[in-house]
Amino acid sequence: MSDDATPAARKRAPAKSPRRRSREFALQGLYEWLVGGADAAAIDAHIHEQEGFDKCDREHFDALLHGCIAEAGALDAVLARHVDRQTRQLSPVEHAALLIGTYELQHCVEVPYRVAINEAVELAKAFGGTDGHKYVNGVLDKAAGQLRPAEVAARRSARPA
Repeated sequence: MSDDATPAARKRAPAKSPRRRSREFALQGLYEWLVGGADAAAIDAHIHEQEGFDKCDREHFDALLHGCIAEAGALDAVLARHVDRQTRQLSPVEHAALLIGTYELQHCVEVPYRVAINEAVELAKAFGGTDGHKYVNGVLDKAAGQLRPAEVAARRSARPA
């Protein structure tokens, strides 16, 4: 019996939610788009063939991939207020995570802003460079104040002093 089959090993690696999987696949598609400039339909078809795609939230994946590509200019304009360089100079993984986080902050109001930020940070941790997640966290925290001011203010005022 391998160590991976022990109950402790199963606890260390919780199952990914369908939403998390959709974000991961969207990040991969956005990376492909940012690096190679591939067509959204070709990327979509390629991602649908990936192992495990059947376990993701397909509707959320479609919204993220196609929404981020369609609105990349507007999303980059939001990010430009909070980044220290042009978005095209960011690592493609960080840029893709920021696009996803910003898209969710703008369009997925059912997702609490802290969840949108945390999910983008987790993407950057899993796929990006050593400290890229810290950058993603800082940028999206600032963007959340702009995109969801009431929600951010309510959370900050609810914190104990």
